[in-house]
Amino acid sequence: MSKILIIEDEASIRRVLTKILSEENDTYQVEEAEDGVQGLEKIKNSDYDLVLCDIKMPKMDGEELLEAVKKIKPEIPIVMISGHGDMETAINTMRLGAFDYISKPPDLNRLLNTVRNALDKKQLVVENKILKKKVSKNYEMIGNSEPINHIKQMIEKVAQTDARVLITGPNGTGKELVAHQLHEKSERAAYPLIEVNCAAIPSELIESELFGHVKGAFTSAVKDRAGKFEAADGGTIFLDEIGDMSLAAQAKVLRALQESLIQRVGADKDIKVNVRVVAATNKDLKKEIEEGRFREDLYHRLAVILIKVPALNDRRDDIPLLIEHFASKIAEEQGNAQKTFSQEATKLLQEYDWTGNIRELRNVVERLIILGGNEISETDVKLFASK
Repeated sequence: MSKILIIEDEASIRRVLTKILSEENDTYQVEEAEDGVQGLEKIKNSDYDLVLCDIKMPKMDGEELLEAVKKIKPEIPIVMISGHGDMETAINTMRLGAFDYISKPPDLNRLLNTVRNALDKKQLVVENKILKKKVSKNYEMIGNSEPINHIKQMIEKVAQTDARVLITGPNGTGKELVAHQLHEKSERAAYPLIEVNCAAIPSELIESELFGHVKGAFTSAVKDRAGKFEAADGGTIFLDEIGDMSLAAQAKVLRALQESLIQRVGADKDIKVNVRVVAATNKDLKKEIEEGRFREDLYHRLAVILIKVPALNDRRDDIPLLIEHFASKIAEEQGNAQKTFSQEATKLLQEYDWTGNIRELRNVVERLIILGGNEISETDVKLFASK
């Protein structure tokens, strides 16, 4: 059932709207409020999929109600109902966040199309929230060791700012998890997080990938194309393995950080972007600077906040939690019952030298689940997890 609230001080219009919606679709549950104050109270105390709201009303007009609702339940689409003299006001409500407006007396087709579109949008918002929760689970930081708790505290402090962050640490330690947490806990979370693996893109293509290109800029540029910085506008760009970026691309990234401006390859027009930059590397950038492979001025621009992700060998206390987490995920992926690990098996895994870090541990856990018994034993570990 889609729950719709009509806020309108004219009883006759309320009745007409209720009749139209009820007859159009028997899954519409329609409620009424005779003024803005009553409507706002209903919205506070109940969940609605759509609100139809008059603009000119006593006690509280439609603009005031719209602003109030956007603060407490911003996901509810609100369609404004305007008289002929209210069109300028109606357009202004769109700037304030209204989904749409319809004129009095309402045109039947226009009304029903607007209602359907608004309800579709609400459903999409709900689905996106569910999807985001699933995505967030994939980027959980598992562990309660001192190094991991320190990183979690850093994320809480830094996420709400726009400070640039440089994440360092060996391969396989989960640097991308830190980047995702920084984005999801920030005010930019509603906008994209765009990931770029600088090591995976050939040096001759990295500039086009980051900044886009115009048609004819090079042989295969058959049309204009936006780059990753434009795609991340309003959100976050995560430059993974930035230590592998060419010096030419580094110079352009530096300009983007200094001036919030980029230029597509082959163009002479500047494009303004509003992007938070989070970077990661497994290299010692100070050594790279000494050897002339990384720009010192870019390093200082990126490293406003430094977060070092520890190797798994430095957080062995987290291994039992990580084993349980991976066992649960693998069981879910394979559609099987979750296997448990004996205390002896877990203790033995804690003693291993994890040169491949968390990535290696995950692979070993999967191998043991496939090849081991119903409860993974110390013997299973010795047989199938040998280093």
